[in-house]
Amino acid sequence: MNEVLRQEKKYAVNAADGVKLRGRLSAVMHGDQHNGAQGYVIRSLYFDTPDNEDFSGKLDGLELRRKIRLRVYDPRSDFAMLEMKQKEGPYQRKRSLRLSREDAVRLCRGDYRPLQTYEDPFAAECYGLMHCRCYRPKTVVEYRRQAYVARENHIRITLDSRIAATESNFDVFAERLPMYYVMDPFRLVLEVKYNGFLLSYIKDALDTVERPELSVSKYCLARGVSLGRPA
Repeated sequence: MNEVLRQEKKYAVNAADGVKLRGRLSAVMHGDQHNGAQGYVIRSLYFDTPDNEDFSGKLDGLELRRKIRLRVYDPRSDFAMLEMKQKEGPYQRKRSLRLSREDAVRLCRGDYRPLQTYEDPFAAECYGLMHCRCYRPKTVVEYRRQAYVARENHIRITLDSRIAATESNFDVFAERLPMYYVMDPFRLVLEVKYNGFLLSYIKDALDTVERPELSVSKYCLARGVSLGRPA
């Protein structure tokens, strides 16, 4: 299991400011090794209870809340990451566990028994929670990300674009999925993640663009479409 505890801030930026921000960040930070010219694709399957407790908890602004997801970076990959994100005051705690492709496929179908075969206590925790609370696959969210990192304070800044989702197919390994946009494709989500405090030269780079803060998650954007509730 891997674990990260940090502060996370989310903002909305338009496409033009996104281009400007990429130039500023690339001058003062290291680009993620997977960036490439157009970034890289992330696809996540989110789980929730029958009455959508995690979705409602986010909308209601609960101080203690969670999200459970299965994440892949390439449909041809032989593994997926099972992740749990928990909001704890100003911090986000993220724990993750690498699963084989075969086991991940079973989770996509709502079968969580493969988690019982892993020795990591996090797997047992996820199995107990997802089984007892009747978690089920709810939506797949896909987007393109460009990321920038600084070793100091474990700073990581990401720009996410072309955010789309589907609730008709939960196979994260499918080559193609019937996706629809859940956010204007000319807007991006800027995420700023750090421990302790944000370095001044990075803050100065961010201050060059308008960036109203967002309280919504990509999961809520996706579910808000089908549930008819504002995200």
